[in-house]
Amino acid sequence: MDGVQIATSVLSLVAGVGIFLIACSMMSANLEALGSGKLKALFAKTSKSKLVGVGVGAAATAAIQSSSATTVMVIGFVNAGIMTLAQASTVIFGANIGTTITGQLVALGMFGENSVSSSVIFASFAGIGAFILAFAKKDKVRKVGGILAGFGMLFAGLSMMSGAMKYFSELDSVENFLAKFSNPFLLVLIGAIFTAVVQSSSVMTSMAITMVVTGLISLNQGIYITMGSNIGTCITAMIAGLTSTKNAKRTALIHLIFNVSGVAVFMLIGLFMQLGGVDYGFIFSKMFPHAPQLQLSMFHTVFNLITVIIVLPLTGLLVKFVTKIVPDKKTSAKEGAGPHFDFVEEHMLKTPPVAVQQTKREILGMAHTAMQNFEIACGIACTLDYAKEAEFRANETKLDYLNKELAKFIAALMKADLDEKDRLYLSTAFRTITDLERVGDYAENIVEYADKLRDANEKFSAEAVEEITQLKNLIAALFEKTVKAYTDTDKKALKEAYAIEEKVDELTNLMTENHIQRVSGGLCTPEVGTQYLSLSSNAERVADHYINVAKTIKSYS
Repeated sequence: MDGVQIATSVLSLVAGVGIFLIACSMMSANLEALGSGKLKALFAKTSKSKLVGVGVGAAATAAIQSSSATTVMVIGFVNAGIMTLAQASTVIFGANIGTTITGQLVALGMFGENSVSSSVIFASFAGIGAFILAFAKKDKVRKVGGILAGFGMLFAGLSMMSGAMKYFSELDSVENFLAKFSNPFLLVLIGAIFTAVVQSSSVMTSMAITMVVTGLISLNQGIYITMGSNIGTCITAMIAGLTSTKNAKRTALIHLIFNVSGVAVFMLIGLFMQLGGVDYGFIFSKMFPHAPQLQLSMFHTVFNLITVIIVLPLTGLLVKFVTKIVPDKKTSAKEGAGPHFDFVEEHMLKTPPVAVQQTKREILGMAHTAMQNFEIACGIACTLDYAKEAEFRANETKLDYLNKELAKFIAALMKADLDEKDRLYLSTAFRTITDLERVGDYAENIVEYADKLRDANEKFSAEAVEEITQLKNLIAALFEKTVKAYTDTDKKALKEAYAIEEKVDELTNLMTENHIQRVSGGLCTPEVGTQYLSLSSNAERVADHYINVAKTIKSYS
């Protein structure tokens, strides 16, 4: 082989790896977007049992073709406090099973030497997908085209890698050089480092399968490199966990311990087998004769399955262990009292469909906080009892924080690849959080009216208090329908919300008339009357803002 052939083979190998990486990313993004609804529902089932958690992790990873994405998503859930460490652990265990699907696909594509190669057949899907992307107009159809194109590119990249490695396998110098790497620990280290660099165990496993098939390395070498890839893939989760909460750090650590434990157990078994003159390569070559691609891909699957079987019963102990390694730091009440997100987390941006779902939950939480402040404000105005003022101020601070920071999060999320419905929903979310922040502002105004009454040593009459209470209850009913409409995209609830809002308008008009009569009869002073009318007007605007929130569903339903 001359210098030109060597250079060509090296460049072909680099190109093949690049195409393979792009294909994985393309498939992942489109599968995730197309299956967003199912993906959202999937993670809600993790609390049922350990086995369900494993199944969810495996299914999610098989669906989006990325164990790293699944793990980072889980870290985001833990960071937001909506998934326990135990639940997260089982999902991560399952993700390791789900990631083996890529290796099985690669092995499948390497059959058919004496006929039309299955790899060539699968690679043709790239052209079909590209054709769909060029002419399809519907978003769902384009997503399907993206999946097919990514699937085909995966095998096109694989063919380029295989061709390059076939050239290298013909060089005695290369074969002799690689044969020196027989130490299992060194092979595991190589697999871990390379996987950490490319941040994809799928690429490393696929390359190992290709190298084994072309005869560049032995099956046993490929097996230990594949083991190392399981450790290297933890780098993404570790990076995600470093800048997150204690529980998120623990989740990343669980991922690392789980993968390292599996490798350690299999390394130990491998060392004992070697004493008897047997190794993993010998066993799997006997199990799947004349199919080296299947030998390595099946080892990868068996390795992950057995690791899960061993570690799953120890989940509780593992959680306790990482909690001791990353202990809770005692913080003062002041340090823990700052505003923060309850449902969204920056790392969720890597999984847009789930991030959209969590954004909706965050907005609903903001709506409840705003309503709580409105009710506290009305209570203070009616009784001049300031016992809940500290809670009110904390809520107001949180509303201001959410209005600012949630807008930033939504803006970042809008840049992601989203389906049309999610994009339309997010476009309305900016207005929604502004409406909810305004509810908080009106609640603040009502407390200021109470302050003026207190300073003037005045208070509302019993009749006025009764009317304010009626108005507050009516707006609470409106809020309930708004939440129903917004949560479930329920147009019937929206219609009922409109009807209640009309009653709010009628009641505020009646309150104005009754106020005039009380002033005329000397039952109410002008100072009290001013605050009363301002409160009524502000409450009516609160109702208007909640209606604005409810009617956003018309934009994307």
